[in-house]
This record gives sequence, structure tokens and C-alpha cells, in this order.
Amino acid sequence: MRFLLKSASFIFHPLWLPLAASFLYFIFTPRFFPEGIVQGKLLAIAILTIFIPIVFYFLLKNLGKAQSIFLIDVKERKWPLLFYAILITMVLNQILNAYNYAALYYYFTGVLFATILAFVMVIFRLKASLHMMGMGGLLVFLIGISLNFKINLVYTFSFVILALGLTASSRLYYKAHTINELLLGLSCGILTQIIVLNLWL
Repeated sequence: MRFLLKSASFIFHPLWLPLAASFLYFIFTPRFFPEGIVQGKLLAIAILTIFIPIVFYFLLKNLGKAQSIFLIDVKERKWPLLFYAILITMVLNQILNAYNYAALYYYFTGVLFATILAFVMVIFRLKASLHMMGMGGLLVFLIGISLNFKINLVYTFSFVILALGLTASSRLYYKAHTINELLLGLSCGILTQIIVLNLWL
């Protein structure tokens, strides 16, 4: 059980979720996209949302500005969140557009809003769970995909809800967050995606 809880924090880390959402978008959307285009988009998104942030984290760690990839101390979150917001803005400006990839484009817009909101909370010494923020946003995005394209994703919803509960249990078990911090992160992730949902649904 301990192994399962520990694995959940890594498997459902917020860094992986934008790429996972992008992958699921290209799987579930009934629109046709050439395979080369899909691979190129996914690779570019992976570079900007995973590989570059990891390199930035190790830079901060070497400078003594971060101790863990989970950014447990609220003071450690300021620069990673600001840098991540810049990277998400690059995804929106350089990789996606609202015409050809409306659902995915506005999903990333929601991610940007959530990241900025988390950054503002850090300024006020408020710590929200980024894991819950990411999982909540992914769940709303998938609900939007299901409603927009009229496809049944009940098994996918079930898996995401199960993963969400497992991740929350993991964060509580390892005392990374309080229940209030988990609820705050979940609320931010859900609300930001609901706001942008109206722009493409």
C-alpha cells in the first residue's frame, strides 16, 4: 500500500498531466489529424511542459532554491510557477491555436490561469495542492470532451476519479498537504477549467 501511495505522487505529478490531456485529446477527438502533426505537437508540448521544467528544477536545486520536485515548501514555488506560466504561454502562442485545436487550446488556457492563481497564492503564503489542481482540471477537460463530441468516457472518468482519490490519499499520507490545501488545489483546478469551458463547448 505504501508503494502504491508513493507511486501515485509521481505517476500523477502535475508536470505529466498537460501531456496526458493532449494525448487523450488526440485519441478521443473525432477530427482527423495527420499522424506527423500529432507527433510533432505532442513532442513540442512534452519539451515545454516536462523536459524544460525538469532542467529548470535541477538548476534551482543546485542553487539551493528547491529541495524536492514536489516543492513542499511554499517559498520554493514562486520561480517554478512563474517559469511554468511562461512556458504555457509559449504553448498557446507557438504550438496550438484556438481554431484547429479549440478544446486543447482552452484547456491550456485554463492551466495558465490555474498556474497564475497558484503563483498569486504563493505571494500570500497560501499553499494549494498542485497535484489536485492538475487532476481536477484534467477531469473537467475530459467531461468537456465527452459533452462536446458526444462520446461515452465513463471508464476514463472512473479512472481519473480513482487516480484523484489515490493521489489525495498519497499527499495526506506523506503529510505533504492538509485537507484544506488539497481542497483549495482541487477547487482552483476545477473552476479555472469550468471558466474556459464556456469558450469552446
